[in-house]
Amino acid sequence: MISFIQADGAAEKRLLGKLKARAGETDARVEKIVGEILHGVRSRGDVALREYTDRFDGGLPEKWILGKDDLQAALATRDAEFVTALQNAADNIRDFHVRQAQQSWLTTSKDGVILGQRVRGLARVGLYVPGGTAAYPSSVLMNAIPAKIAGVEELIVVTPPFNGGANPDILAAAAIAGVDKVYLIGGAQAVAALAYGTESVPQVDKIVGPGNIYVATAKKLVFGTADIDMIAGPSEVLVIADETATPRFLAADLLAQAEHDMLASAILLTNSREIAEQTIGELKIQLAALPRREIAERALADFGAVVVCQDITQCLALADEFAPEHLELSVQDPLKYIGLADNAGSVFLGHHTPESLGDYYAGPNHVLPTGGTARFFSPLGVDSFLKKSSFIYYPKNALEAAAQDVLTLARAEGLDAHANTVSVRL
Repeated sequence: MISFIQADGAAEKRLLGKLKARAGETDARVEKIVGEILHGVRSRGDVALREYTDRFDGGLPEKWILGKDDLQAALATRDAEFVTALQNAADNIRDFHVRQAQQSWLTTSKDGVILGQRVRGLARVGLYVPGGTAAYPSSVLMNAIPAKIAGVEELIVVTPPFNGGANPDILAAAAIAGVDKVYLIGGAQAVAALAYGTESVPQVDKIVGPGNIYVATAKKLVFGTADIDMIAGPSEVLVIADETATPRFLAADLLAQAEHDMLASAILLTNSREIAEQTIGELKIQLAALPRREIAERALADFGAVVVCQDITQCLALADEFAPEHLELSVQDPLKYIGLADNAGSVFLGHHTPESLGDYYAGPNHVLPTGGTARFFSPLGVDSFLKKSSFIYYPKNALEAAAQDVLTLARAEGLDAHANTVSVRL
């Protein structure tokens, strides 16, 4: 069901290699299909967009562009308990991300030189939201709220048609998050419309949000025409547990990740063989009652593992090599180790902080680097929706003081015209 590994310097390395290989796989067939869709939308605009929506999503609804009034109307139809939960989650997300906001700045020297940086939000951002039965209102909140805090002027959502219209839960979340418009289009064709613009869909500066392999591939191929958040791979959790952990909790947390899809990875690192064996037993019990049992079983068998290490220090060292999307420290004193967890998208501390708190509610973003990219990527945040420009002002006396150094450097690089821009001003 799930691999049992005794860390010996080799077995855990093989596991790491397997996970890295899974994250780096590409599909040439998918790229070819997506490339044709991108070309079609780029060259034929709305006509191609309508054709692809007819083919893949059952047709473009008569009203496929929704404004703020439509979003508010959808919000009014939702169950009060659901709306309250969305609003509470939005408050937490907003409170966390507002602390990331940056300000423009400048500094003036005694000789009159002014240097600075201008910070502002992107003009227009497109957010892809999966639709149908795989709708995730939480993703709307996690992507849209930081964008609005950053000062994005126009935030539009694209989401596939649902029963001839829109998924009302997505529209409700969009209303709460401050989305400006929703377009009922999905798939690679929606990404193409955002990247290149059509008669009806405006071109955006950045595309964010999760999607299937066609959406992810489309985002990868349009990067450069528009910015993107990241190339998201299969989801993953790595749990570090000591002898104080509860196997029933550990099994639940591993299964929460495994039920995502068959490529999801769920890893337990522990210094206790007893905890390892009991957790495997709990996995069997909880799997039996899981509606998505087949998916979870396959994920655990292919990309799951329970690894017994010498001590928690070794667990942490291995975790840094894995660089997981989600890292849980289910140990007695988790704050003791937070400074040693360098490579992780988000870290969950203690026995009562399951990953689902981060997915839905606590406040930190759930759009996280996967496939080991937490070594160099960060979670989605306010920074993701900002652009920065530096500025320089030199009065004549300051230019004269700096001239010889500039001339020396320009001539050393053989760029005489560069040097001349200073010389002609002296």
